[in-house]
Amino acid sequence: MLVSRGWSLSTIEEGADLIIVHTCAVTRQAEQKSRQQIRRLVRRNPGSRIAVIGCYAQLDPGRLAAIEGVAFVLGSIAKLDPENYVIREEAGEKGPVVRVSSVKDAGDTAMPGSSMLCQPEQGRTRAFLKIQDGCSFGCAYCTIPNIRGRSRPVPLDLVLDRAARIAAAGYREIVLTGVNIADYRYGHAGFAELLRRIEEVEVGRIRIGSVEPELLDDELIALIAASGKIMPNFHLPLQSGSDAILRLMRRHYDTAAYRQRLLRAVESIPGCGIGADVMTGYPGEGGREFEEMYTFLSGLPLAYLHVFTCSIRPGTQLSRQVASGELAPVPHPEISRRASVLGELGSRLERRFAESFVGRRMEVLFEEGTASGDGSVRWSGYTGNYLRVDVDVPSGSGTGSLRGCELAVRVDGVGEDLHLRGRLLF
Repeated sequence: MLVSRGWSLSTIEEGADLIIVHTCAVTRQAEQKSRQQIRRLVRRNPGSRIAVIGCYAQLDPGRLAAIEGVAFVLGSIAKLDPENYVIREEAGEKGPVVRVSSVKDAGDTAMPGSSMLCQPEQGRTRAFLKIQDGCSFGCAYCTIPNIRGRSRPVPLDLVLDRAARIAAAGYREIVLTGVNIADYRYGHAGFAELLRRIEEVEVGRIRIGSVEPELLDDELIALIAASGKIMPNFHLPLQSGSDAILRLMRRHYDTAAYRQRLLRAVESIPGCGIGADVMTGYPGEGGREFEEMYTFLSGLPLAYLHVFTCSIRPGTQLSRQVASGELAPVPHPEISRRASVLGELGSRLERRFAESFVGRRMEVLFEEGTASGDGSVRWSGYTGNYLRVDVDVPSGSGTGSLRGCELAVRVDGVGEDLHLRGRLLF
């Protein structure tokens, strides 16, 4: 949007006039990292203006505006207006410009700009396509509805136009993004219909991100299973393997329903790799509830775990329950111990999944190559189910660059880094 108004893309190293920092507020740690990055950028780039946007800017604009050197703080709606990035010069305002409006004013659709330039970044084979914003589920611990608003779609024709632009620009893979993408609904088109329409675009791969368990219905599973473009890989957020904690979280399923959906997907979709988001340290999670979660996870055919520790966010039901004494926080040392235990379990699940493909033929979309001292090149890319594969190509092989090529690989083993090792099949 800024380029369409006369700006030129630059880099921090080139002395950009404007540096935009897109922040996260899903955890306290994310906020802390955002503040550290902002201060670092201000210190190292005194000639640049720093614009802070995103969820943290929406949640706590005053704290960000107080950081010396910040020029703009723009909330979830204001960040999409190009005029807000130049208003200081036009109006001669003193101090940082702060523009944050209520997410209730967001309207019925998520409209991230009127146009999109598709110039592939060097070395990139995949592009992200936003189809939805916000969430209406109302989980007890989550602040996203407060800072992103209710679930609302990007209009279908705009999604399809952008998908076509991405394909025309030479990207090989489209990654669909949003807060709760499977909750997409625009008119009569739901998420499955959106996927069918994007399948008509001339792009090799379509990858979906996270699908809430209650939205992973039989129609969606069958669509992925039958598709040659939709990749057999996504997150299926669990959050807790204890039914008691799931009820406290105000999640919309229990462990039995989660297991049923997961098994249906794994049994129906060839090579399906599904990861789970899990949270430990939720107030009220005692030793028994944690053991229930560990046992439950150990028995699931998961490809990996994303482990998080609970962060009590302001303005949530959970924060009110803790403040009133209804729920007691878990001590930090115990949270760290539980996270470590789950991390070790996740590593074992990830290795088990990776090793199940040794000896098999896999299609790999290569992204980057690293030259070694003997003149050979190690090329890396990803399978459809998002396993990373490394292939060593000797010097003088005449293969040339593999970037952006989708090629067949025979998997020979799994490295300590959990990357698959293989060789090209011609």
